[in-house]
Amino acid sequence: MLEPFRAIIDGDEPPPPGSRAPDAEELIRALQVMLKAQVVYADTPGIGRAYELARHYAPFFTDYFACLGYALTVAHRDQMVSLSPAADAPRYDIAGERLRKDETLVLLALRLLYEEGLRDARVGTDGIVECTTDEIVEKIRTAARNDPPDEGRLGEILRLFARRGGLKLGERDRIERVTPLALLPGLTVIASDAWMERLRGWADARG
Repeated sequence: MLEPFRAIIDGDEPPPPGSRAPDAEELIRALQVMLKAQVVYADTPGIGRAYELARHYAPFFTDYFACLGYALTVAHRDQMVSLSPAADAPRYDIAGERLRKDETLVLLALRLLYEEGLRDARVGTDGIVECTTDEIVEKIRTAARNDPPDEGRLGEILRLFARRGGLKLGERDRIERVTPLALLPGLTVIASDAWMERLRGWADARG
């Protein structure tokens, strides 16, 4: 991978339109951002040129992450670049650590709410489904039949999945004590179909 890396920073590969070739630090940062975030968008704050570089140099990023057991997907419509682990492959990275029970319940509720938004045609052209923290709490109670985490812990969990590109948090209404959320297309990467199937299988085995 050193030769393709060098070709990019030396400008032997055409740079992004209207921009310059990245230097080594920028390219390394973009690779690290993708590993940490898993999902990035054109408007994700604090990622430098990671989205632009991953999208433009997709063949290099694809080959690089394939060596680590990930598949790179560039979703032009959603202006999103994401990493997905190979199905059933063992994972040893930070994102591969087991979620806590309350984190799993929140992620399940988020994915279900996103699917409902798609089904009911409540999704915008940018692939965003709007909901609130109240809806998450209700979904955990009704669909998962579990007690939801308290407000403070729920906020922590939502910020975790926001950092991974699954959602955006709005301004909390202090009177109603509810926070609006924008569920992003990357939610289907974080809570993938394979993850949902494993969760259903685990639930069936226990039931």
